[in-house]
Amino acid sequence: MSTQSKIALVTGGSRGLGKNMALHLAQKGIDVILTYNSKKDEALAVVKEIENSGRKAAALQLNTGEVSSFDAFFEEMKKVLKNTFNTDRFNFLINNAGIGIHASLAETTEEQFDALMNIHFKGVFFLTQKSLPLIHDGGRIINLSTGLARFSLPGYGAYAAMKGAIETLTKYQAKEFGARNIAVNVIAPGAIETDFGGGAVRDNAQLNQYVASVTALGRVGLPDDIGGVVAFLCTEEAKWINAQRIEVSGGMNL
Repeated sequence: MSTQSKIALVTGGSRGLGKNMALHLAQKGIDVILTYNSKKDEALAVVKEIENSGRKAAALQLNTGEVSSFDAFFEEMKKVLKNTFNTDRFNFLINNAGIGIHASLAETTEEQFDALMNIHFKGVFFLTQKSLPLIHDGGRIINLSTGLARFSLPGYGAYAAMKGAIETLTKYQAKEFGARNIAVNVIAPGAIETDFGGGAVRDNAQLNQYVASVTALGRVGLPDDIGGVVAFLCTEEAKWINAQRIEVSGGMNL
Protein backbone atom coordinates (compact mmCIF):
# COMPACT_ATOMS: atom_id res chain seq x y z
CA MET A 1 0.00 0.00 0.00
CA SER A 2 3.02 2.33 -0.17
CA THR A 3 1.66 3.69 -3.47
CA GLN A 4 -1.52 4.93 -1.73
CA SER A 5 -2.13 8.58 -2.57
CA LYS A 6 -2.37 11.01 0.30
CA ILE A 7 -5.83 12.41 1.02
CA ALA A 8 -6.91 15.80 2.38
CA LEU A 9 -10.24 16.66 3.99
CA VAL A 10 -11.12 20.31 3.31
CA THR A 11 -14.17 21.72 5.10
CA GLY A 12 -16.07 24.37 3.18
CA GLY A 13 -14.42 23.34 -0.08
CA SER A 14 -17.16 24.24 -2.55
CA ARG A 15 -16.16 27.87 -3.08
CA GLY A 16 -13.87 30.72 -2.06
CA LEU A 17 -10.70 29.86 -0.19
CA GLY A 18 -11.67 26.23 0.39
CA LYS A 19 -12.13 25.61 -3.34
CA ASN A 20 -8.77 27.20 -4.06
CA MET A 21 -7.10 25.05 -1.39
CA ALA A 22 -8.69 21.89 -2.82
CA LEU A 23 -7.44 22.69 -6.33
CA HIS A 24 -3.92 23.50 -5.12
CA LEU A 25 -3.80 20.27 -3.09
CA ALA A 26 -4.79 18.33 -6.21
CA GLN A 27 -2.01 20.08 -8.15
CA LYS A 28 0.42 18.71 -5.54
CA GLY A 29 -0.82 15.18 -6.25
CA ILE A 30 -3.07 14.95 -3.18
CA ASP A 31 -6.59 13.49 -3.42
CA VAL A 32 -9.36 15.58 -1.84
CA ILE A 33 -12.56 15.08 0.12
CA LEU A 34 -14.35 18.40 0.43
CA THR A 35 -17.38 19.30 2.49
CA TYR A 36 -20.17 21.72 1.63
CA ASN A 37 -23.01 23.00 3.76
CA SER A 38 -25.69 23.81 1.14
CA LYS A 39 -23.96 24.36 -2.21
CA LYS A 40 -23.99 20.76 -3.50
CA ASP A 41 -23.78 21.66 -7.21
CA GLU A 42 -20.80 23.93 -6.61
CA ALA A 43 -19.10 21.19 -4.57
CA LEU A 44 -19.65 18.60 -7.32
CA ALA A 45 -18.23 21.04 -9.88
CA VAL A 46 -15.03 21.28 -7.80
CA VAL A 47 -14.91 17.47 -7.57
CA LYS A 48 -15.21 17.30 -11.38
CA GLU A 49 -12.43 19.86 -11.81
CA ILE A 50 -10.13 17.85 -9.54
CA GLU A 51 -11.00 14.59 -11.32
CA ASN A 52 -10.27 16.23 -14.66
CA SER A 53 -6.79 17.07 -13.36
CA GLY A 54 -6.18 13.37 -12.74
CA ARG A 55 -6.76 13.13 -8.98
CA LYS A 56 -9.57 11.50 -7.04
CA ALA A 57 -12.12 13.63 -5.19
CA ALA A 58 -15.43 13.39 -3.34
CA ALA A 59 -17.88 15.80 -1.71
CA LEU A 60 -19.83 15.29 1.53
CA GLN A 61 -22.48 17.47 3.16
CA LEU A 62 -21.51 18.85 6.57
CA ASN A 63 -22.64 21.70 8.79
CA THR A 64 -19.46 22.30 10.81
CA GLY A 65 -21.44 24.22 13.42
CA GLU A 66 -23.56 21.18 14.33
CA VAL A 67 -21.42 18.92 16.51
CA SER A 68 -24.28 16.42 16.92
CA SER A 69 -24.01 15.60 13.20
CA PHE A 70 -20.30 14.70 13.28
CA ASP A 71 -20.64 11.00 14.15
CA ALA A 72 -22.93 10.42 11.17
CA PHE A 73 -20.58 12.46 8.98
CA PHE A 74 -17.61 10.30 9.87
CA GLU A 75 -19.61 7.14 9.15
CA GLU A 76 -20.22 8.56 5.66
CA MET A 77 -16.57 9.55 5.41
CA LYS A 78 -15.47 5.97 6.20
CA LYS A 79 -17.65 4.68 3.34
CA VAL A 80 -16.20 7.24 0.93
CA LEU A 81 -12.63 6.43 2.00
CA LYS A 82 -13.29 2.75 1.33
CA ASN A 83 -15.32 3.04 -1.88
CA THR A 84 -13.64 5.96 -3.62
CA PHE A 85 -10.09 5.83 -2.28
CA ASN A 86 -9.71 2.17 -1.24
CA THR A 87 -8.38 3.06 2.21
CA ASP A 88 -9.59 3.66 5.76
CA ARG A 89 -7.53 6.72 6.72
CA PHE A 90 -6.71 10.20 5.48
CA ASN A 91 -3.65 12.42 5.94
CA PHE A 92 -4.53 16.09 6.10
CA LEU A 93 -7.37 17.94 7.85
CA ILE A 94 -7.95 21.54 6.74
CA ASN A 95 -10.46 23.29 9.03
CA ASN A 96 -11.49 25.98 6.56
CA ALA A 97 -15.30 26.27 6.72
CA GLY A 98 -16.51 29.58 8.06
CA ILE A 99 -18.97 32.45 7.95
CA GLY A 100 -18.53 36.17 8.44
CA ILE A 101 -20.81 38.32 10.59
CA HIS A 102 -20.13 42.05 10.74
CA ALA A 103 -21.50 43.66 13.91
CA SER A 104 -20.14 46.00 16.56
CA LEU A 105 -19.58 44.59 20.03
CA ALA A 106 -22.46 46.72 21.29
CA GLU A 107 -24.84 45.24 18.69
CA THR A 108 -23.72 41.59 18.45
CA THR A 109 -26.64 39.31 19.38
CA GLU A 110 -26.34 36.08 21.31
CA GLU A 111 -27.57 34.27 18.19
CA GLN A 112 -24.74 35.78 16.11
CA PHE A 113 -22.20 34.98 18.82
CA ASP A 114 -23.34 31.36 19.04
CA ALA A 115 -23.27 30.93 15.25
CA LEU A 116 -19.70 32.22 15.12
CA MET A 117 -18.60 30.15 18.09
CA ASN A 118 -20.19 26.92 16.86
CA ILE A 119 -18.65 27.14 13.39
CA HIS A 120 -15.29 28.76 14.11
CA PHE A 121 -14.35 27.29 17.47
CA LYS A 122 -16.55 24.55 18.94
CA GLY A 123 -17.01 22.85 15.56
CA VAL A 124 -13.29 22.93 14.81
CA PHE A 125 -12.47 21.60 18.28
CA PHE A 126 -14.76 18.58 18.04
CA LEU A 127 -14.36 17.88 14.30
CA THR A 128 -10.62 17.61 14.89
CA GLN A 129 -11.15 15.44 17.97
CA LYS A 130 -13.43 13.06 16.05
CA SER A 131 -11.00 13.00 13.08
CA LEU A 132 -8.13 11.64 15.16
CA PRO A 133 -8.92 7.92 14.76
CA LEU A 134 -9.00 8.38 10.96
CA ILE A 135 -5.87 10.53 10.53
CA HIS A 136 -2.62 8.73 9.71
CA ASP A 137 0.28 9.18 12.12
CA GLY A 138 2.55 11.73 10.48
CA GLY A 139 -0.43 13.65 9.10
CA ARG A 140 -1.06 17.39 9.24
CA ILE A 141 -3.81 19.62 10.55
CA ILE A 142 -4.24 23.17 9.29
CA ASN A 143 -6.57 25.57 11.08
CA LEU A 144 -7.78 28.90 9.73
CA SER A 145 -7.46 32.14 11.66
CA THR A 146 -7.49 35.73 10.40
CA GLY A 147 -5.31 38.82 10.32
CA LEU A 148 -8.06 40.31 12.52
CA ALA A 149 -6.71 38.32 15.47
CA ARG A 150 -3.55 40.48 15.29
CA PHE A 151 -5.00 43.89 14.36
CA SER A 152 -8.46 45.31 15.06
CA LEU A 153 -11.06 46.43 12.55
CA PRO A 154 -14.28 47.44 14.35
CA GLY A 155 -17.22 45.17 13.59
CA TYR A 156 -15.31 41.88 13.72
CA GLY A 157 -14.76 41.53 17.47
CA ALA A 158 -16.73 38.31 18.06
CA TYR A 159 -15.38 36.65 14.90
CA ALA A 160 -11.78 37.61 15.66
CA ALA A 161 -12.07 36.43 19.27
CA MET A 162 -13.07 32.94 18.04
CA LYS A 163 -10.03 32.95 15.77
CA GLY A 164 -7.82 34.01 18.69
CA ALA A 165 -9.10 30.90 20.47
CA ILE A 166 -8.18 28.81 17.41
CA GLU A 167 -4.62 30.16 17.50
CA THR A 168 -4.22 29.05 21.11
CA LEU A 169 -5.90 25.71 20.38
CA THR A 170 -3.45 25.11 17.51
CA LYS A 171 -0.47 25.19 19.89
CA TYR A 172 -2.13 22.74 22.25
CA GLN A 173 -3.03 20.43 19.37
CA ALA A 174 0.56 20.53 18.12
CA LYS A 175 1.82 19.65 21.58
CA GLU A 176 -0.63 16.81 22.23
CA PHE A 177 -0.67 15.31 18.72
CA GLY A 178 3.13 15.50 18.41
CA ALA A 179 3.35 12.02 19.96
CA ARG A 180 1.74 10.77 16.72
CA ASN A 181 4.03 12.93 14.58
CA ILE A 182 1.08 15.07 13.47
CA ALA A 183 2.06 18.69 12.80
CA VAL A 184 -0.55 21.41 13.40
CA ASN A 185 -0.33 24.96 12.03
CA VAL A 186 -2.64 27.92 11.62
CA ILE A 187 -2.98 30.11 8.53
CA ALA A 188 -4.19 33.69 9.03
CA PRO A 189 -5.39 35.24 5.76
CA GLY A 190 -5.69 38.98 5.42
CA ALA A 191 -8.65 40.53 3.63
CA ILE A 192 -9.49 38.43 0.55
CA GLU A 193 -11.80 39.03 -2.42
CA THR A 194 -14.41 36.26 -2.03
CA ASP A 195 -18.14 36.06 -1.26
CA PHE A 196 -17.18 35.72 2.44
CA GLY A 197 -19.13 38.06 4.72
CA GLY A 198 -21.41 39.06 1.87
CA GLY A 199 -18.47 39.77 -0.45
CA ALA A 200 -17.65 43.09 1.26
CA VAL A 201 -13.92 43.15 0.43
CA ARG A 202 -14.65 42.26 -3.20
CA ASP A 203 -17.69 44.45 -3.82
CA ASN A 204 -17.23 47.50 -1.58
CA ALA A 205 -14.82 49.76 -3.49
CA GLN A 206 -14.11 51.94 -0.46
CA LEU A 207 -13.20 48.92 1.72
CA ASN A 208 -11.16 47.42 -1.11
CA GLN A 209 -9.16 50.66 -1.48
CA TYR A 210 -8.67 50.93 2.28
CA VAL A 211 -7.30 47.38 2.56
CA ALA A 212 -4.95 47.96 -0.38
CA SER A 213 -3.72 51.18 1.24
CA VAL A 214 -2.72 49.45 4.52
CA THR A 215 -1.14 46.45 2.77
CA ALA A 216 2.59 46.58 2.03
CA LEU A 217 2.14 44.84 -1.33
CA GLY A 218 -0.52 47.39 -2.29
CA ARG A 219 -3.58 45.29 -3.10
CA VAL A 220 -6.22 43.09 -1.45
CA GLY A 221 -5.72 39.34 -1.34
CA LEU A 222 -7.13 36.82 -3.81
CA PRO A 223 -8.06 33.18 -3.12
CA ASP A 224 -5.06 32.11 -5.19
CA ASP A 225 -2.79 33.82 -2.64
CA ILE A 226 -3.93 31.36 0.04
CA GLY A 227 -4.53 27.93 -1.50
CA GLY A 228 -0.91 27.31 -2.42
CA VAL A 229 0.29 28.03 1.11
CA VAL A 230 -2.09 25.44 2.55
CA ALA A 231 -1.00 22.91 -0.08
CA PHE A 232 2.67 23.62 0.72
CA LEU A 233 2.04 22.89 4.42
CA CYS A 234 0.90 19.40 3.35
CA THR A 235 4.14 18.62 1.48
CA GLU A 236 7.27 16.83 2.68
CA GLU A 237 9.18 20.13 2.45
CA ALA A 238 7.00 21.58 5.22
CA LYS A 239 7.29 18.66 7.64
CA TRP A 240 9.31 20.61 10.25
CA ILE A 241 6.90 23.56 10.41
CA ASN A 242 4.80 23.03 13.53
CA ALA A 243 2.65 25.11 15.91
CA GLN A 244 3.15 28.21 13.75
CA ARG A 245 0.82 31.07 12.92
CA ILE A 246 1.51 31.96 9.31
CA GLU A 247 -0.15 35.20 8.29
CA VAL A 248 -0.82 35.41 4.56
CA SER A 249 -1.91 39.01 4.16
CA GLY A 250 0.59 40.70 1.87
CA GLY A 251 1.79 42.63 4.91
CA MET A 252 -1.37 44.24 6.30
CA ASN A 253 -1.13 46.89 9.03
CA LEU A 254 2.61 46.48 9.58
